[in-house]
Amino acid sequence: MSPNSRDYVRVRGSRRVSAEPCGTGRRLSPTPGNTNHKEQAMGTLYNKMTLDLKLKNLATGTQQQYLRCCVDFAKYHGESPAALGVDEVKEYLGHLLMKGAGPEVVKMNVAGLKFIYGVTLNRADIAERLAWPQVPHRQPDILSGSEVEMLLKAVPSLVPAMALTVAYGAGLRVGEACRLKVEDIDGKRKMIHVRLGKGGKDRHVMLGDRLLEALRQYWLKVKPEGWLFPGAKEGQPLSPDAVRKALGRAATAVKLKKRVTPHALRHAFATHLLESGTDTRIIQVLLGHASIRTTARYTQVSNKVIASTKSPLDLLGTKRGAVLG
Repeated sequence: MSPNSRDYVRVRGSRRVSAEPCGTGRRLSPTPGNTNHKEQAMGTLYNKMTLDLKLKNLATGTQQQYLRCCVDFAKYHGESPAALGVDEVKEYLGHLLMKGAGPEVVKMNVAGLKFIYGVTLNRADIAERLAWPQVPHRQPDILSGSEVEMLLKAVPSLVPAMALTVAYGAGLRVGEACRLKVEDIDGKRKMIHVRLGKGGKDRHVMLGDRLLEALRQYWLKVKPEGWLFPGAKEGQPLSPDAVRKALGRAATAVKLKKRVTPHALRHAFATHLLESGTDTRIIQVLLGHASIRTTARYTQVSNKVIASTKSPLDLLGTKRGAVLG
């Protein structure tokens, strides 16, 4: 992969450098002035895959994960993916399983390797032979309103706390919240302009009175220019990782046992809207879902919807039960 990248692969003789599961692998740095033809080939492949990912217009996080998975694959074998095949891929996936990687991690690695072989290397014969692992579909933990309020109050830093408040108050993905600019907040129309969300689509979401007032108070204290939530690096927005860590610390502080992530706030937003009587189609638009079927999943975790559904046993012997025959 790229000699100029921190994800660079260094090979010492025939020794393999063991890699960790995708997203946790240790990065190796090149030795200055020690670039050989194999390393140059890896650098060319890395750059080509990077371009292919951009042309595909995948989410930035997805692009980074795919690249990391392929870099770790190359590290494990000490060889460019161009010189490897199906057997080496299966060996590497088995290595991940032996190290305790879960099905989600394995699936991400399969996705990244399918991309590099099917698109970048034009080796559809290899990509098609990589089977998708079956991933259990677990229902997310839904936070109650009081739990959301408790969490938001426990976030110690103002900037990530406000970003999380916006994420819940408007149902945004963490990346969407972090990339908001000051100009995206329309106080007069009470709307937030979400630019280039998932799939590269723009959308508008509501800006409630309480959230608008909180943003005004936030602006008086921070005075942001450009990015609404400035990051640690000058000119850069707040990173999603910083938000995740801040929320994790808050969850620990309040001793919340549920699995808490920024996306859990988005789940809570949708579920709470559904339980308050909001039409599923409106929730679909607010969340930016392409299909109503994706939004309909929230009916599976809404306590109000489940509890208000009549059992056919309750209908026996009643007028409504006549339809049962």
